[in-house]
Amino acid sequence: MLDLTGKNALVTGIANNRSIAWGIAQQLHKAGANLGITYLSDEKGKIEKKVAELVGPLNPTLFLPCDVQNDEEVKSTFETIREKWGSLDILIHCLAFANKDDLSGDFSQTSREGFRTALDVSTYSLVQLAGAAKPLMNAGGSIVTLSYLGAVRAVPNYNVMGVAKAGLEASVRYLAAELGSANIRVNAISAGPIRTLASSAVGGILDMIHHVEQVAPLRRTVTQIEVGNAAAFLCSDLASGITGQVLYVDAGYEIMGM
Repeated sequence: MLDLTGKNALVTGIANNRSIAWGIAQQLHKAGANLGITYLSDEKGKIEKKVAELVGPLNPTLFLPCDVQNDEEVKSTFETIREKWGSLDILIHCLAFANKDDLSGDFSQTSREGFRTALDVSTYSLVQLAGAAKPLMNAGGSIVTLSYLGAVRAVPNYNVMGVAKAGLEASVRYLAAELGSANIRVNAISAGPIRTLASSAVGGILDMIHHVEQVAPLRRTVTQIEVGNAAAFLCSDLASGITGQVLYVDAGYEIMGM
């Protein structure tokens, strides 16, 4: 049975009830995990309030601001985990961002700053958080991140984010190779297109979703909860022999040639 009772899990990337991270948090909670939630703070505190109200029913024991572009906030987050929990078992990385202007038009016109921002937030942050989590996973652990098919295929309007996700998947393999001796597993889930706040920046996202519904073997796309189920599996002892992998949760779309 899938049981995460007694496991401390940090979930990043929840913005609203459409976030894939929200689906993952729900399923980790359902499996018995003790949750910590991070949010991206803003000056007026609107995001904090919205996320706090959403995750309240999950009874998180940690609720912390963590901007991965702010080294001090990242450091503070993991210091708090050490002080309050003592250890960490699960890290969920659901962070990605690119300037909207860099998600349309010609890829060759991607700005240097836009390229840097996309790779920093979407790719380097996994390396950064894994490095911070490593000393806290003294009894082993599981790290799960989110990717997309655009990492391995050219997807219209995905542009620089495809490069960022390709780097993310490569980072999964290198982190798995490094952390395996400490019994820390690192995997990615490549989810089918889901209408989220992040995906709304991708031009034609609704057309992409409708195409998947017509072509995928299951004739539909997937839900946040289905991705959450896969993440809970990867974080459990049922997946104890799996690391460095990209698991496609996309209703089978990835296998299709046309």
